[in-house]
Amino acid sequence: MQADYIWMNGQMVPFNEANIHFLSPTIHYGLGAFEGIRCYKTSKGPAIFRLDEHLQRLLDSALILGINNFEYSLEELRQATFEVIKANKFTECYIRPLIYLEGPLGLDLDVSTPKIGISTWEWGTYLGDEALESGVNMMISSFTRHHINVSMTKAKISGNYVNSVLAKTLALRSGYDEAIMLDPDGYVSECSGENLFIVNSQNIQTPPKATILEGITRDSIITIAKDSGFKISENMISRDQIYIADELFVCGTAAEVTPVRSVDHRTIGAGKPGTVTKNIQQTFFDTVNGNGKRSQEWLSHI
Repeated sequence: MQADYIWMNGQMVPFNEANIHFLSPTIHYGLGAFEGIRCYKTSKGPAIFRLDEHLQRLLDSALILGINNFEYSLEELRQATFEVIKANKFTECYIRPLIYLEGPLGLDLDVSTPKIGISTWEWGTYLGDEALESGVNMMISSFTRHHINVSMTKAKISGNYVNSVLAKTLALRSGYDEAIMLDPDGYVSECSGENLFIVNSQNIQTPPKATILEGITRDSIITIAKDSGFKISENMISRDQIYIADELFVCGTAAEVTPVRSVDHRTIGAGKPGTVTKNIQQTFFDTVNGNGKRSQEWLSHI
């Protein structure tokens, strides 16, 4: 469902009037930073999942990119997020803050002025409701994930996602639901927009932080797994280790917790969500809906 308003630089702007200039350096060069955040419907009203952590990562992304003159504080962005959800009367929604640049077109960040907009809309599960129940089919992409000194992997920089779009589009055109991407050394990194976990003998592994975007949902899953008594570790994972995993699932703000049933036409485990995946998935949804051990800690009620 389309929103009525988008918050832009301190003002609530009608949806169709929330525009930036054609010559914005962000449009031409991807010089911006953004976040994906979810607000869930709970028995106590709308609640945003790990809002402060997402907003801090947004500010960190701007700093990593080299934007040194951004004027809004985390608390100001927090209040703006509440305001735009209230203005659109959403009880459950996806939230997209974007720091963009205004100023002369060029490659010099210091001659541009950073601005920000925060949009919201009603958006279901990124990979589809059926995916949550049955799992998805993936391929190993021929596109390599960013090298850590080619593009900053810890920042959610707009231009970084050209890499994701190439991998995702190729996967969809090839008949798959999503792409798994390898790092420059050939180890498993992440998907085009999700972090990845494999399960063997009830033990969970995930790629280390070095070459991935450290997802807020990823961090939540690690905590949930430990709370549930599972052994979880960060290890280098090879492509063939994925093929022989008992279970495989991915996570992210958009995808939430989604099982994977096959990769490159190799069936993963029994070809359906396994017991560990279903346990983690159920605990995650209990948490975001206000009924989990970590709900009070992670939810910001509006």
